Amino acid sequence: MGEQTITKTQPAAVRRLKKNLRNSMRVDLVLVAVVLALLVFGLIMVYSSSWSFSILRYDSTGDAAKRQLMWAVAGLAIGTVCLFIDYHFYKYLAIPIMVITCITLIAVLVFPSGDLDTRGTIFGRSVQPSELAKIGIVIYLSVWLNSKRDNLKRISFGLLPLALIIGFVGGLIAVQPDISAAISIVVLGGVLFFMADSDLRQIALLVIVILLAGAIVIGISENGRTRVTDYWNGLQDISTASDHIQYSFRAIVEGGLFGKGLGKGTIKVIGLPVAWTDSIYSVIAEEFGLVGAIGVLAMYILLWWRGVRIAHHAPDKLGKLLAGGITFWITFEALLNICVMVNLLPFAGNPLPLISTGGSNLISTLAAVGILLNISRQGVDVPVDERSEKIAAYRRSRRNRRRNLSSHSHSSSAQIK
Repeated sequence: MGEQTITKTQPAAVRRLKKNLRNSMRVDLVLVAVVLALLVFGLIMVYSSSWSFSILRYDSTGDAAKRQLMWAVAGLAIGTVCLFIDYHFYKYLAIPIMVITCITLIAVLVFPSGDLDTRGTIFGRSVQPSELAKIGIVIYLSVWLNSKRDNLKRISFGLLPLALIIGFVGGLIAVQPDISAAISIVVLGGVLFFMADSDLRQIALLVIVILLAGAIVIGISENGRTRVTDYWNGLQDISTASDHIQYSFRAIVEGGLFGKGLGKGTIKVIGLPVAWTDSIYSVIAEEFGLVGAIGVLAMYILLWWRGVRIAHHAPDKLGKLLAGGITFWITFEALLNICVMVNLLPFAGNPLPLISTGGSNLISTLAAVGILLNISRQGVDVPVDERSEKIAAYRRSRRNRRRNLSSHSHSSSAQIK
């Protein structure tokens, strides 16, 4: 009783400050749990799928897993920093981030590596700019679209600048060549443009342009034509698909319902190429079976649900764009990787987020999760308050209606008397 009286007598500013402090200490624990579960499981699977490669290259069974653990620790540290940075601060960082992204992408082309294993990387294969460009394009386009949201229905302010931005960045990535990362950049741009409530005619035009650009890239790229041909042949008869997809299917079939057990898979050794990178989902299917493969897919669906919830509860348009873009990027990459491994899409070569080995992808993904959690901290209580106000208003209206009915019945009975 006394505590309620004290609360009521507190100034509104003090109550708002206490509410903001409570919100600032909150994070989406479900999202944290899902990300950590995928990260730990990924470390286990990297070790299981790379031990033979590590022996041949580094004379140690766990060297690749140790490197992945090092990147995971660095990514968690960066993600934690992003968790405590107000996402509105990225308004001032968007342009520097995009400038650095473009410089690193150009550096890959100016100083190319002759080794196929290190193509598309800088600093001795330590950094892959095409992976960092994904989070860079999400941040930049979210800030840009939010600032131009009142003029997006005009093509000169909406579609044309957007096409130039994603065309330039995607083109730098495509000529490396890294077709899968270029596809991710272009699709991310289109999704964010749609989320910004732009004109539907411009969205339809953007889709047509993307499809035409994709057809042109496939037409002039021998690698692209080969991938589409292998995909089409595999749809008709899996025995005519590429060797990569055939080994992937063999791993899935031999895994059965419950799998062979952790570390007991054989396809990763005898034929599945780079099993610890973009083929790791097939290793999961062989060692943990259909149950394990569906379980991993369910984890990404859960991540998508929490991300969409955070975007829905974000306090402003910038938060919605950032949260929606990050969520779509991570889950789109996961779905793309899984669909490729079962020949539902042409081979792309993108990693499985939080599971496949790769420092640049892991660090950028964990940094993006940190931004997502920062948005959740600021918006977590907004919908709850709205629902509480609506419920309270509904209850007041019910009480008023009952009073009106009661007074009406009393007056009616008085008239009868």
